[in-house]
Amino acid sequence: MVDMKQRILTGVLAAIVFLFLVIVGKLPFTILIYAMGSVALFELLRMKKLKLVSLPGLISLLLLWMFLLPSQYSFVANGISKMEIALFAVLLLLTYTVLVKNTFTFDEVGFITLAAIYIGMCFHYFIEIRNLDQYGLTYIFYACVVIWSTDSGAYFVGKALGKRKLWPEISPNKTVEGFAGGIVIALVLATIFQLFAHLPIPYIYLLLITLFLSVFGQLGDLVESALKRHYDVKDSGKILPGHGGILDRFDSFLFVMPFLYFLLALFS
Repeated sequence: MVDMKQRILTGVLAAIVFLFLVIVGKLPFTILIYAMGSVALFELLRMKKLKLVSLPGLISLLLLWMFLLPSQYSFVANGISKMEIALFAVLLLLTYTVLVKNTFTFDEVGFITLAAIYIGMCFHYFIEIRNLDQYGLTYIFYACVVIWSTDSGAYFVGKALGKRKLWPEISPNKTVEGFAGGIVIALVLATIFQLFAHLPIPYIYLLLITLFLSVFGQLGDLVESALKRHYDVKDSGKILPGHGGILDRFDSFLFVMPFLYFLLALFS
């Protein structure tokens, strides 16, 4: 009972702080995303038993911060893209493998670079979507509605009707019925949300986008489960008591935000 109370209290307080900074936007929201991205990178490196406070860790952190930069601060105008910066980071890390005589290996260079790109680019689209014209804030709320309704729908429908395991080798508690139920609940709540939000998207497109986001959000959750199973950890971190780490809470968002940005561009 105490654990459940702690979980609920942590969830409510975290949601209030997060949504408040989403509403404020601008620099405070950008700082929040930088903080969450940095913690998420630390959690991912720790799974691999790599230290953030090390030369490779600091290089990966700087690379993460570069990828998080809002588009208006892009280096492309100066003839240098973010991917070229990533290449430079890879070369530095490969040089480091020689200097330390392979105590830091090529495989770890690949891991640490991919970790920075994955977390940096995916959290970057939080900032990009929030900065969209007058509907940026509403799109963030829409993403929250889709993800949270999918999670809740999958959990409750899975508990009530779940019989067939979805992917037991990765996440033994998830069911096919829960997966489908999460999508249905997301579609229903997205439709209700649109009645009040009036997003500039026809209903049929909104439903298609919701379908894609609900599926990819659940895939993001499965990817996080696969990572934790592979590295034999229960939670990515302990920063949110009762909920785990940033990666545990934002695994679906990491998949949903880039896809939302691309789909909005496609259907606009």
